[in-house]
Amino acid sequence: MSALNPHCIVIGGGFFGCAIALFLRRRGYERVTLIERESTLLARASYCNQARVHNGYHYPRSFLTAYRSRINLPRFCRDYGFAVKKDFVQLYAVAARRSKVLPSQFERFMRDIGATYEVAGSGYRSLFDRAHVSGVYVTEEYAFDARRLREHFEEELASADIEVLLNTDVTRIVGDGANVAVEARHMDCIARFDAPLVFNCTYAGLNRCVAQSTTLTPIKHEVTEVALVDPPPALASIGVTVMDGPFFSCMPFPAEGCHSLTHVRYTPHGSFVDEDGRQDPDRVLAAARTRSQINYMIADAARFMPCMRSARWRRSLFDIKSVLVRNEADDGRPVLLRRESVHPQLFSVLGGKIDNVYDVLARLESLIERPVAQTAVRCAR
Repeated sequence: MSALNPHCIVIGGGFFGCAIALFLRRRGYERVTLIERESTLLARASYCNQARVHNGYHYPRSFLTAYRSRINLPRFCRDYGFAVKKDFVQLYAVAARRSKVLPSQFERFMRDIGATYEVAGSGYRSLFDRAHVSGVYVTEEYAFDARRLREHFEEELASADIEVLLNTDVTRIVGDGANVAVEARHMDCIARFDAPLVFNCTYAGLNRCVAQSTTLTPIKHEVTEVALVDPPPALASIGVTVMDGPFFSCMPFPAEGCHSLTHVRYTPHGSFVDEDGRQDPDRVLAAARTRSQINYMIADAARFMPCMRSARWRRSLFDIKSVLVRNEADDGRPVLLRRESVHPQLFSVLGGKIDNVYDVLARLESLIERPVAQTAVRCAR
């Protein structure tokens, strides 16, 4: 464990945690410590997802979420272009039945947010069953390689002299005078760090780490399955998303050289609402039924795209997906940046999409102050 207390602590080594740690170091904090529960960075939610770099198309019922994606995408591609896959065509299709949007509404939405699109020609249109799809569009959307992002952050954190503690589980966060006290366990060592500034970026563990706070925001946790498949030859360089309802997405997953397959109905394997932080989502995940629903996913996707019958399953990634309860109706994915009641310098951050990070960093510019003096760490076995 660390011999000195840091100026600030970031809990959670996903994309948001790594980006915030580097932001703090560049802002002038000399000692920054990043604490991660897993054995590597970007091992959980940052890896186990569709790997989609959003450009707004996915959120026709949440203008703000869609618009922020449009604003953030160019910057993400500039900063992390080495990990962005662009050499594929992304198709969006509107289902003929049970969709929450009509083709005319979807087209107006895309124009409103300034997203480019073209009505698909007969070649792309022929991939779909006309009885089940009423509109097909060629869009501009990309995918990210989580492995390359992990390598990037490992190098950047080391270069910035940021201490990274892996396999370390934060068990308690409390206020202690001018500092925030963070208690953590690494194997048989229990340590306490006192820092003047702490960021809780634990995603599914957000409420668990600060269960004693009086300002918890209800979060819905879902046990989810992202299936990794070898796509049909016709989709080797194509990604597809069917809007807007209980339908599917199949798009490149660069980290493993295949496609991800998700389905609004079959990707979730169960859920619960966390209002008090008493239940550990990871324990729920470990106890959950994790038998794949890949056969249902492929069968339903083939109704829209017959070629999907030849998709071949590799394996599935099971993890927890966390969303704000208040955004279930509009499918929005705003950032949650919460100042905790247990201490004014303890912040919890929940990002719904990878590009949301820029909205967080912009807000932090006006919230945080310069580093202050530090004290010694207390460690007991």
